[in-house]
Amino acid sequence: MAKTRAKPVDVLSPRALNRALLARQMLLERAEMSAAEAVEHLVGMQAQVPSDPYYGLWSRLKDFDPEELSGLIEKRKAVRIGVMRGTIHLLTARDALALRPLVQPIFDRILFSNAESKSIRGIDLTEFTAAGRELVEAKPLTWAEIRKHLAARWPDHDVVALLRAVQFRLPLVQVPPRGLWGKSGAPRVTTTDAWLKKPLAKPSAEKMVLRYLAGFGPASVMDAQAWSGLTKLAPVFEKLRSKLVTFTDDTGRELFDLPNAPRPDEATPAPPRFLPIYDNATLGFANRDRILRPGVGPKRPPPQNAWVTSFLVDGFVAGFWKIDRGKTGATLTLGPFRTLSKKDVAALSTEGGRLLEFVAPEVEKTEVKLGKAY
Repeated sequence: MAKTRAKPVDVLSPRALNRALLARQMLLERAEMSAAEAVEHLVGMQAQVPSDPYYGLWSRLKDFDPEELSGLIEKRKAVRIGVMRGTIHLLTARDALALRPLVQPIFDRILFSNAESKSIRGIDLTEFTAAGRELVEAKPLTWAEIRKHLAARWPDHDVVALLRAVQFRLPLVQVPPRGLWGKSGAPRVTTTDAWLKKPLAKPSAEKMVLRYLAGFGPASVMDAQAWSGLTKLAPVFEKLRSKLVTFTDDTGRELFDLPNAPRPDEATPAPPRFLPIYDNATLGFANRDRILRPGVGPKRPPPQNAWVTSFLVDGFVAGFWKIDRGKTGATLTLGPFRTLSKKDVAALSTEGGRLLEFVAPEVEKTEVKLGKAY
């Protein structure tokens, strides 16, 4: 009997994966959708820096109004909460309730792997968690206020460990004005129950993986684990295999994807884009070759806390950027990783000028400046 030949598996180059990522991240072409729809499509936005989701949505949406996103936060339709990788993200309220219980193992792992955790091992964590919940649900508190209460109640324990236990054991949201456009304030936290008036949802790793692929695929099991911070997702992918299509990258790794998800031709032109700090488009993979070209990066370290953003040329990270604002002017400085062509500099200057208009519409003078190569 003749052997049936296995169907050949398509191999996707880093450039093909790049174009797929840009299309799904709305970085090939700005999308016409609401801020809430965009945040949900992206499965949340990295938000350690409160202004970053605004920069991220500006680069992805047509006619984005930052007050629309601020309104979602004020109306409790979007929240800042620790989720993927244990880091602060901006999510819709619905996603916060769905994703926070799913990633609790990440917080447990961080808490109990830290040396400070030895100080809380003699505490009944069920009782402690209930006490912490009662504390922050009475009214939103700053970290300093929580630390003061904990030190008074458990004086024989390390207060830093106590605070970390509250942070990692409870689903805490940061309430406004934190996260509003053009406003600031120390983080004040309360629980999702108190703020959203709804219980946490039943965790579903399958739904999370499907949504990850919609926004980031094609991707491997390791990519999904790097993005989420969760481990042991291989059985989830296997359970979903019949619903997915598979490819390999140029190293032979198996990649999964949704059958009808966009995978543009790798020759598709990609416009320049400015990404904020820690954007998930650059962090959402174990193998980042699809957006970080191997061997293309800074030859010297950037100034501390100054250059942790990125700009894209031809779809790949090509340098850092920063904005300096004064009373009458604002300057966007580019720090490229290599010499840029005149065409690329012109395109970046045009896009950068629009970014300055978005960030500082009130200033009289704006400038896009090409700095030293990094």
